[in-house]
Amino acid sequence: MTALWIAAALLAAGFGGWPVTALVFRLARTIDDKADAAAKGRDTADDPSADVTVDVPGRAPDDDAGQAVNGELTAATGQPASGVPAEPVQRILRGGAIIGVLERLGVCLAILAGQPVAIAYIVAVKGLGRFAELKETPVAAERFIIGTLASMLWAAGIAAAVKVIFLA
Repeated sequence: MTALWIAAALLAAGFGGWPVTALVFRLARTIDDKADAAAKGRDTADDPSADVTVDVPGRAPDDDAGQAVNGELTAATGQPASGVPAEPVQRILRGGAIIGVLERLGVCLAILAGQPVAIAYIVAVKGLGRFAELKETPVAAERFIIGTLASMLWAAGIAAAVKVIFLA
């Protein structure tokens, strides 16, 4: 029966955390967009720049050209006046969904195994792997921090609940 609870905890932590993290991202974006719109003196309910999440050099933040490709953050190095990208866009934080699932599985396993120190290794490996990207793109750094915290809190909460309630 213990193995069943551990498997259920891993499934809930690993795959149930994605919607929670997506919700946290949406909430953070909504709060930031409303604050930015209010600072610019716009109506916060109908702000045309609400979906702008990446500042592209050479383009005004109010430009309504898309900043996402298939739901991923993108950044371009140059943008001609016609709005057609001069070079292919660079995806920011590629593979984040897979990394997030693996991170949540690792955090959940570490807590269930009674080895919370392993969480520090997970965060260190994740941070080192993304260091160059995070250093160059402030928006990516912000998404990294928000996503990591939301993801880890979800996984730790599921693991702690299963450990206390079902595996005590």
